[in-house]
Amino acid sequence: MLSAAIFIPLAGAAIVWLLPRGRERVQRWSALAAASLSLVLLIVTWLRFEGGGSPEQIESMSWIPTLGVGYKVGVDGVSLPLAAMTALLFLAALVFPEDLRGRARGYYAVMLFLESASLGVFLALDLFLFYVFWDLSLAGMYFVIGVWGHGDSQRSALKFFLYTLAGSLAMLLAILGLYLATEPRTFDMLEIIRQQPIGGAGLRATLVFLGFAVAFAIKAPLVPFHTWLPPAHVDAPAPGSTILAGVLLKMGTYGFIRILMPMLPDAFRRYAVVLGVLGVVSIVYGALVTLAQANLKRLIAYSSVVHMGYTVLGIAAAGAVATGEVDARALALTGAVVEMVAHGLITGGLFLWAGSMWARAETYDMDVFGGLAGRAPAMTGVTVILAFASLGLPGLAGFVAEFQIFVGTFSVYPWLAAIGLLGVVLLAAAFLRMLRQVFLGPGEGRWPGWADLRAAEGTALATLVALTVVIGLAPAWLLSVIDPAATRLTGG
Repeated sequence: MLSAAIFIPLAGAAIVWLLPRGRERVQRWSALAAASLSLVLLIVTWLRFEGGGSPEQIESMSWIPTLGVGYKVGVDGVSLPLAAMTALLFLAALVFPEDLRGRARGYYAVMLFLESASLGVFLALDLFLFYVFWDLSLAGMYFVIGVWGHGDSQRSALKFFLYTLAGSLAMLLAILGLYLATEPRTFDMLEIIRQQPIGGAGLRATLVFLGFAVAFAIKAPLVPFHTWLPPAHVDAPAPGSTILAGVLLKMGTYGFIRILMPMLPDAFRRYAVVLGVLGVVSIVYGALVTLAQANLKRLIAYSSVVHMGYTVLGIAAAGAVATGEVDARALALTGAVVEMVAHGLITGGLFLWAGSMWARAETYDMDVFGGLAGRAPAMTGVTVILAFASLGLPGLAGFVAEFQIFVGTFSVYPWLAAIGLLGVVLLAAAFLRMLRQVFLGPGEGRWPGWADLRAAEGTALATLVALTVVIGLAPAWLLSVIDPAATRLTGG
């Protein structure tokens, strides 16, 4: 089931690429069919999931036995929601209309290839397999930005690739350090957790921890490793930005949970406060820069830095101490995972909306808009819900996540939680200013032919908005999956 969910998009990519040129409609529907089937398989996996804290439904086979490398995939309460969100976001991105400049076949093939790699990262239970999928996702996103982006897209794609590749090389060294400490040699994540080959927080553990942490901090991204993110978002096509923010950024925060917390627990506890400080710096700095933006896409991009800061703050609190306050730490980790899901839905939707704005005006400059609420009520309603969800309004997904993060963090790092709350206020000011300038400001006669959301745009956005509201109002179905895994990872 899991292997099929990973490799059906890859098979779909091959089929799309082999279709003759000029058959854009057939290529599009083939891509949608492959992405839909992958999502259906993950929904079935969710329905069969028993909700235990340990990985379930494991599929395993030998791959390179002389090196202890295996093909091993599985799901737990952390990976399953992220994998399902990934499949949903790819389907929404493929549904969303985009100017493909006569290169539809390549676009759909690359997007499906990227989906396979992304799902592989979240489902892998072997470090070597994890690394392979991680690097393949970099290659896929590089082509999405460089070929189908606009502006200085090739430079932005190169900056994205070099930054994240540098991080992946640091992670490769850390993987080798961890692998060489195992006996017998293995890349099996569950076996490494059982062995705990690098105990304590000595020099070796610190170096391995640092290699992983740098890779994950670049990918998340945390300040000061974030500078690749704004140009990559601004120059990427809207579906590419949705996948970059909704899926690829989560690989960084997921790595902290999947690898560092259980495999290097002593080192994680030692440096958790440093990680928490980086999270708070990302929250406050990202919110201040978001408040200063006049470009729609840059505003949304910097808001992602804030939300990833929330996530990292919750992860740091969850792994901070060995005993005591277990419930609070589990709550912080649950909130961090919910934040990853909520941010994917909310910010993914906001980037699709920004793509709709670009399709109509070919600019992201907020100063040129105004008064669009009367001309595009559906677009206005969708954007208002997503913006309020991003700033953490109760009743929407963002609030469920942030409330748990801050409640859990207050029990461990009250001073970090208090400073981090500034980000909520600043982010609210930024999004309210954006809504006023774009939809409520004076703009009579400025865009006389402005069209409201078209069918494909509305379908993609409405799906993400609906889930944002459902999680905000009735989150138990999601929390019941995440909670057992969060409790296990925090020692409960």
